[in-house]
Amino acid sequence: MLSLLAARFARLDLAEDALGDAFEAAARTWPRDGVPANPPAWLLTAARRRALDRLRAEAVAARSVPELVVEHEAREEAQRVMADAGEEVTDERLRLVLLCAHPRLPRENAAALTLRLVLGVSTEDVARLFLVPTATMAARLTRARKRLAGAELAVPSGAALAERTAVAAEAAYLAFTAAYAPGSGDDVVRADGAGEAVRLVRVLRDVAPPGAAADGELDALLALVLLQHSRRDARVRDGRLVLLADQDRRRWRHDEVAEALALLTPLTRAPAAPYLLQALVAAEHAVAPTPGATRWDRVVARYDELLALAGSPVVRLNRAVALAERDGPDAGLAALAGLTTRDLPGHRLPAVRAELLARTGRDDDAVAALEAYDTALTLCRNEAERAHLLRRRDEVSSRRRPRG
Repeated sequence: MLSLLAARFARLDLAEDALGDAFEAAARTWPRDGVPANPPAWLLTAARRRALDRLRAEAVAARSVPELVVEHEAREEAQRVMADAGEEVTDERLRLVLLCAHPRLPRENAAALTLRLVLGVSTEDVARLFLVPTATMAARLTRARKRLAGAELAVPSGAALAERTAVAAEAAYLAFTAAYAPGSGDDVVRADGAGEAVRLVRVLRDVAPPGAAADGELDALLALVLLQHSRRDARVRDGRLVLLADQDRRRWRHDEVAEALALLTPLTRAPAAPYLLQALVAAEHAVAPTPGATRWDRVVARYDELLALAGSPVVRLNRAVALAERDGPDAGLAALAGLTTRDLPGHRLPAVRAELLARTGRDDDAVAALEAYDTALTLCRNEAERAHLLRRRDEVSSRRRPRG
């Protein structure tokens, strides 16, 4: 609906405000008057009316069109679009994605705005993905909206499309991450949101012009999200988070694994690139019949390449986990040295540190592990992950030998 409104009025701020007003009106009137037969059409019609009202108030509305005709057309179009949305909604949403990737915005802000505006990721979760405080991200999003005022909602061509596609691809992967491992709320995984991000990657891959992503990066990105998304059914058991090593691999979506591996096959000799290296890591897990058969030496090698390309704190954390699997917990702890929650805000760094400390089996490390679990619990905003951390903390606490 937001995409359709933005396309109709060519103003993102007007579309957002009008749709917000329509939802407010629905929340106020539907409990009293009943839910309409076609709720999306009702909302779209109401939003368009509010947008037109605002345009009139600003003396920008097309006064040559009689009001009754405008309202009739809006209602008729809303019924048609929402009854058979498919192609048009997809096209308009793509336009909105590419608008958010406008060159007026810094690349990072463009990706953040796409997450918030197009894919509905909360500001808190967007902030977590970009490793900044929520207030900082809220301010960035506000500035990004203002900078897009008056920008044309159209699909560019040539080099401009290639550049925007790359930004949109980054946003799609961040959106997938936010849904596959939510930073807040009660869900272990938000499969619908992750699936929507996968769909967006497919759309970008289909519309991308030649040269839009070097050496098959969009193919690599699609393979990466498919490999991770294929595990969604196995990540949850009785509402609880199930870690990769404990998952029932029979519950993975093996058709998606096969599609991903087919995408990766021609890329194995391509130059190292971030999506490709991450996809190759995921592929190592996908082809291993059991957790014990995972080729951790290959996984560590891929993370070494990633670290050389972009030494981000997230890559350092993931590499430390892989090192611990290959060489033991002490190697993983050594790789974490120097990383702090300033580098990686949130609970994952102390959670990994706690787990590695617990695995050493040393009493002093068990005490430190409990402290790290406490820190992680303080920072964790996802209830399923909190429950997992509490269980692990209790297990470590029960294994400690009493002193004296």
